[in-house]
Amino acid sequence: MRSRWLLALIATAVAIVALGVYGLATAPGAVVASPSPRPGLSDETTGKPPLTLTFEPTSEPTPEPTSGPTSTAGPELTTARYFAAWQTGDLSSMNGLVADPPADFAERHRRFDAELRVSSLSLNPGELRRQGEETAEVPFQGVREVTGLGRWTFSSVLRLGLRAGTWKVLWAPETLHPSLKDGGSLRLRETQVRRPTTLTREGLPFPRDSRAGDYLTGLGGTAVLLSLEETSSGRVLLTSPPPPPTGTGTRTTISRPVQAAAARALDGLGQPAAIVAVDVETRQVRAVADTLGAKQAFNGLYPPGSTFKVVTAAALLRTGLTPESPVACPATYTIPNARSFTDADGADHGTVTLATAFALSCNTTFVQHAYERLRDDRLRAEAADRFGFREKPGLSSCRIRPSADLNELGSDAIGQNSAQASPLCMAEVAAAVASGVWKPAIMTAEPPADSPPPVPLDDGVAAGLRTMMSAVVTQGTAAQAGLPPDTAGKTGTAEVGGAKSHAWFIGYRGPLAFAVFVQNGGAGGAVAAPIAARFLKAL
Repeated sequence: MRSRWLLALIATAVAIVALGVYGLATAPGAVVASPSPRPGLSDETTGKPPLTLTFEPTSEPTPEPTSGPTSTAGPELTTARYFAAWQTGDLSSMNGLVADPPADFAERHRRFDAELRVSSLSLNPGELRRQGEETAEVPFQGVREVTGLGRWTFSSVLRLGLRAGTWKVLWAPETLHPSLKDGGSLRLRETQVRRPTTLTREGLPFPRDSRAGDYLTGLGGTAVLLSLEETSSGRVLLTSPPPPPTGTGTRTTISRPVQAAAARALDGLGQPAAIVAVDVETRQVRAVADTLGAKQAFNGLYPPGSTFKVVTAAALLRTGLTPESPVACPATYTIPNARSFTDADGADHGTVTLATAFALSCNTTFVQHAYERLRDDRLRAEAADRFGFREKPGLSSCRIRPSADLNELGSDAIGQNSAQASPLCMAEVAAAVASGVWKPAIMTAEPPADSPPPVPLDDGVAAGLRTMMSAVVTQGTAAQAGLPPDTAGKTGTAEVGGAKSHAWFIGYRGPLAFAVFVQNGGAGGAVAAPIAARFLKAL
């Protein structure tokens, strides 16, 4: 009974295998018998591994029919090429990927970037979405860098269509930006906004009656607020940062304590006057107290008188003289075949050192040596090339023209005739001696782009001038002015036709160089130097 049941089971299995082989034989291809790769299985009768039936076609299967147009490249490739060309500014390649591009396609893109000051573009495509067999779209985000405004982000959609078997971009103005849809446009608009009050470099309000008002006008002033907006609606898409909130103010280089000291030093003075102080190293203006009006402390042109002997002495030191060189200081000196010059005190000091002649402000000494050593335009060149006496951009005014004859050369050597300077210009001269480098004064943290380059003085020249300017305070024309220790300077009394002379004192002490000017004030040693002493002692 059991044997018959086993035989029936075997017969059923054989029938099933036979039906399977028949089905395979009727399909295109061939049936191949191969050993089973799975381990542990074998034919119980023979001990050999069982056979596995596989189907290998003998010819290519017949593809299923498709309907609709065909394309050699999908929309993904067109999208990638268009975005790559757009990011690199390849307008020609972009134009070639667009279906029916407008005639001004490239010009529209160029004009858009130029008018909105776009300097760069980056794009981030999203996932492509098919809309049927012949259209697709790709949402994307973009970031444009706009000069003066920064990053401008936007979102748009790139649409594509199948044209003559090729995927093309279906371009519209809103592809550039959604605001351009239906004839829309964008613009940059500049708005003038008032800046807050100017402050000192410490961030404090200016002291009352600081005498610096004219010089602060425009430093706060107005600022330009830039905005990118839709033309028709005025909707603002991007705007520049507003000016600091009221109360923070715009900082200047002026120091509150230095400015207060300069303003107080001019209190009670009957004549128009000015004090300008600059930082010796940076040349940032630290104080400007001015009762001259109309920014004359920076822009005015006045004969510098004997303060110009600093420049003349620098030129003489470059010819080989030293502070210890013996020179004559007579009461009168006559240039050969030209005019005579007299000393201010009318005294004959005989033979002295150059430093002493400088300290005593001997006109005759400097006229004589200018005649002997500084002809052929050497004096003017020294002033122009090393001390800024020329037309130049910047805050200060000073100038000297070539001497027409020996009489003019003698006058120029002692700061008369064509030599003219503002108080700021002479403060720059004093700072050049203190630091060994001439450079223009500034009222900003950094020099402007068109600022003249620094001009170093020869080491020996700068050291010699410092020795001579110290002697003016310790034993010369400023010895009785009450100046504090370690002050160095030069007095000046500039003749002005039939009017009273202008009084000058320029100098330096510690981190500050300065100039004091009193219009028609008289003698520099008696008037300007004591004002300088009040200024320095108040710091």
